[in-house]
Amino acid sequence: MRKRIGIFGGTFDPIHIGHLRIALELKQQLQLDEMRLLPCYLPPHRPTPGASANQRVDMLEIALQDCADLQIDKRELQRDKPSYTYDTLHDLRAEVGEQTSLCLCMGMDSFATLDTWHNWGQLLQLAHILVVARPGWLLPESGAVADLLQSCRGDSAAIAQQAAGAIVVLEQRLLPISATDIRAQIRTGNSPQFLVPDGVWNYIRRNGIYQ
Repeated sequence: MRKRIGIFGGTFDPIHIGHLRIALELKQQLQLDEMRLLPCYLPPHRPTPGASANQRVDMLEIALQDCADLQIDKRELQRDKPSYTYDTLHDLRAEVGEQTSLCLCMGMDSFATLDTWHNWGQLLQLAHILVVARPGWLLPESGAVADLLQSCRGDSAAIAQQAAGAIVVLEQRLLPISATDIRAQIRTGNSPQFLVPDGVWNYIRRNGIYQ
């Protein structure tokens, strides 16, 4: 059977239960062999993270210490340049070979602006794209991304049948939890308890992050 690896990227600033829950659900539903969380170093499309790269990795490790189903992939933190998904997928494809199915997971908000990404038109040569619903966002109905969706949309069976090339839209919804809102709560002196793992919240308080 073809090996299947999920790739879930983000700043994780901080990692919260919405990230963790959807990553675990995707791994289980699609029967992925691995689900890797990839913290980015310098996000090209958003401001510099409020926590350092080392702090974000620390929080990820705390969040995942009791979850063997999810792993951390630190490759983007080892590059001293913006974290382009194309470069990451290119590196991964070289490592895992041509037969492994790579599945790039993203929210519908990210997918709607895919045509602003570096080398976006070549991503499907390297991986599948798994699109998860996000509150307030709909699939694009016109433009370059809509055209790509129409020509490449497939179902979850494509993940097992081929190594790359399909766009799979999934019915799961990302939990309406925002790292931006969590940071804002902390800055105003409110507690984000139950939005982030307890160990992550303790780490944030101990290190004075986002204050």
